[in-house]
Amino acid sequence: MPVSGKLRRRYRESAMAKILSVVSRAGLARIVDPVAAALLRAGITPNAVTVAGTVGVLVGALGFATRGYLFAALVIITLSCLTDMLDGAMARQRGITNKFGALLDSSMDRIADGAIFGSVAFYYATQHQPRLVAAALLCLLTGQVVSYVKARAEGLGFTCNVGIIERAERLVGIGIGGVLWKIGVPYGLETVMWLLVALSIVTIGQRIGTVYRQAYSPEPGEAR
Repeated sequence: MPVSGKLRRRYRESAMAKILSVVSRAGLARIVDPVAAALLRAGITPNAVTVAGTVGVLVGALGFATRGYLFAALVIITLSCLTDMLDGAMARQRGITNKFGALLDSSMDRIADGAIFGSVAFYYATQHQPRLVAAALLCLLTGQVVSYVKARAEGLGFTCNVGIIERAERLVGIGIGGVLWKIGVPYGLETVMWLLVALSIVTIGQRIGTVYRQAYSPEPGEAR
């Protein structure tokens, strides 16, 4: 469905997402690109890096976060999540536009997200803190829906590049919460998780609203 320039501006990504994306890419590109090139020379594929990153997240989440070592889990998960940039850089350098790689990457992201927030929920369940369990589970639920709505919308031919918070911001947020927990800030991690829930709900609404407007506001002369 063609979209006019005016609508395209309406549906563009939020300022927060753009700023975080630019900062993260500019800051890490000089490190990531040479590493990506070295891995390619060693015969390692982008798909292998994608899976390895997810395995690292599982180790950090299930091996450490579930036992309450949240800061150690944070370090392991952060390093593992850098593969999101690494496998993309490898694919670009090889000129790969493989649809299977995109599917694998999205699937591994969902597994990693489930492990991260599920492990936090498990740990707080063992500590008999139901409010924190609820916050972690709602982070998981709303985060999955945020990603699903975009994927489903784009599969139906709509543009859905909007939203105040995406996966990168959720991971940064839970990382900040882990740091606050480590330094003993009261309610720090809990506050961050409830904030992530609220922002994710807003994002879901933004994306559904965007698709609704596209579905019911066709271009002049366009039959739909």
